[in-house]
Amino acid sequence: MPNFALKVFMTHPIILESITHINHNVVRLITSKPDGYTFKPGQATNMAIDQPGQLSKKRPFTFTNLPNEDCLEFTIKIYPSHHGVTKQIETLTPGTELIIENPWGTIHYKGEGTFIAGGAGITPFIAILKDLRQKGQLQNNRLFFGSKTEKDIIYKMNLEAWLGTDFNVVLSDEKHDAYAQGYIDAALLTKHNIALNKPVYLCGPPNMMNAVKEDLYTLGLPDSQLVTEA
Repeated sequence: MPNFALKVFMTHPIILESITHINHNVVRLITSKPDGYTFKPGQATNMAIDQPGQLSKKRPFTFTNLPNEDCLEFTIKIYPSHHGVTKQIETLTPGTELIIENPWGTIHYKGEGTFIAGGAGITPFIAILKDLRQKGQLQNNRLFFGSKTEKDIIYKMNLEAWLGTDFNVVLSDEKHDAYAQGYIDAALLTKHNIALNKPVYLCGPPNMMNAVKEDLYTLGLPDSQLVTEA
């Protein structure tokens, strides 16, 4: 008979220690960290609120702190129209009990290259960029970040400070003197001489990712150089 491997999702209780807004619709959660719990920069976990009716509404969230820290940090975009965790996150108070599972994810650093993010898709890259900054290895990495308006740019001041001229913002719904307007596409990437012989890290809304993938492959990026969520 064939052997079937069962994927076991172990759960871990954590406590919300603080919640703060970092812009109009994004919050930063600091929580306790289970003993022995570890992850790689770029990975995520499934989270649920430990309250009646909420445990079945788990959602994936990315760690945005470094693995060696004594707490866990999540940077979460609030979607009021969604039912489940994201709708409730903004109303949580310190002391709330949460449940997370083991870490998962295929996005991890494979060398100098180009990061392309759309909206909340920046979150897997935050921990990676923090880790590179701590190691003094940010040089020669570039970030293209697509947002609707300037106020939607997550971690704007940090990313500008970390990356300088290697931080490129594209706004779809607003004209701004400091940023390009439109979308991250083949024309924009060609204009900025994207390196197709180095890794390209991609994360964002499904429609954005599909369009950018098609453009990258058209430009000649080998599939082996694309780093995204499986």
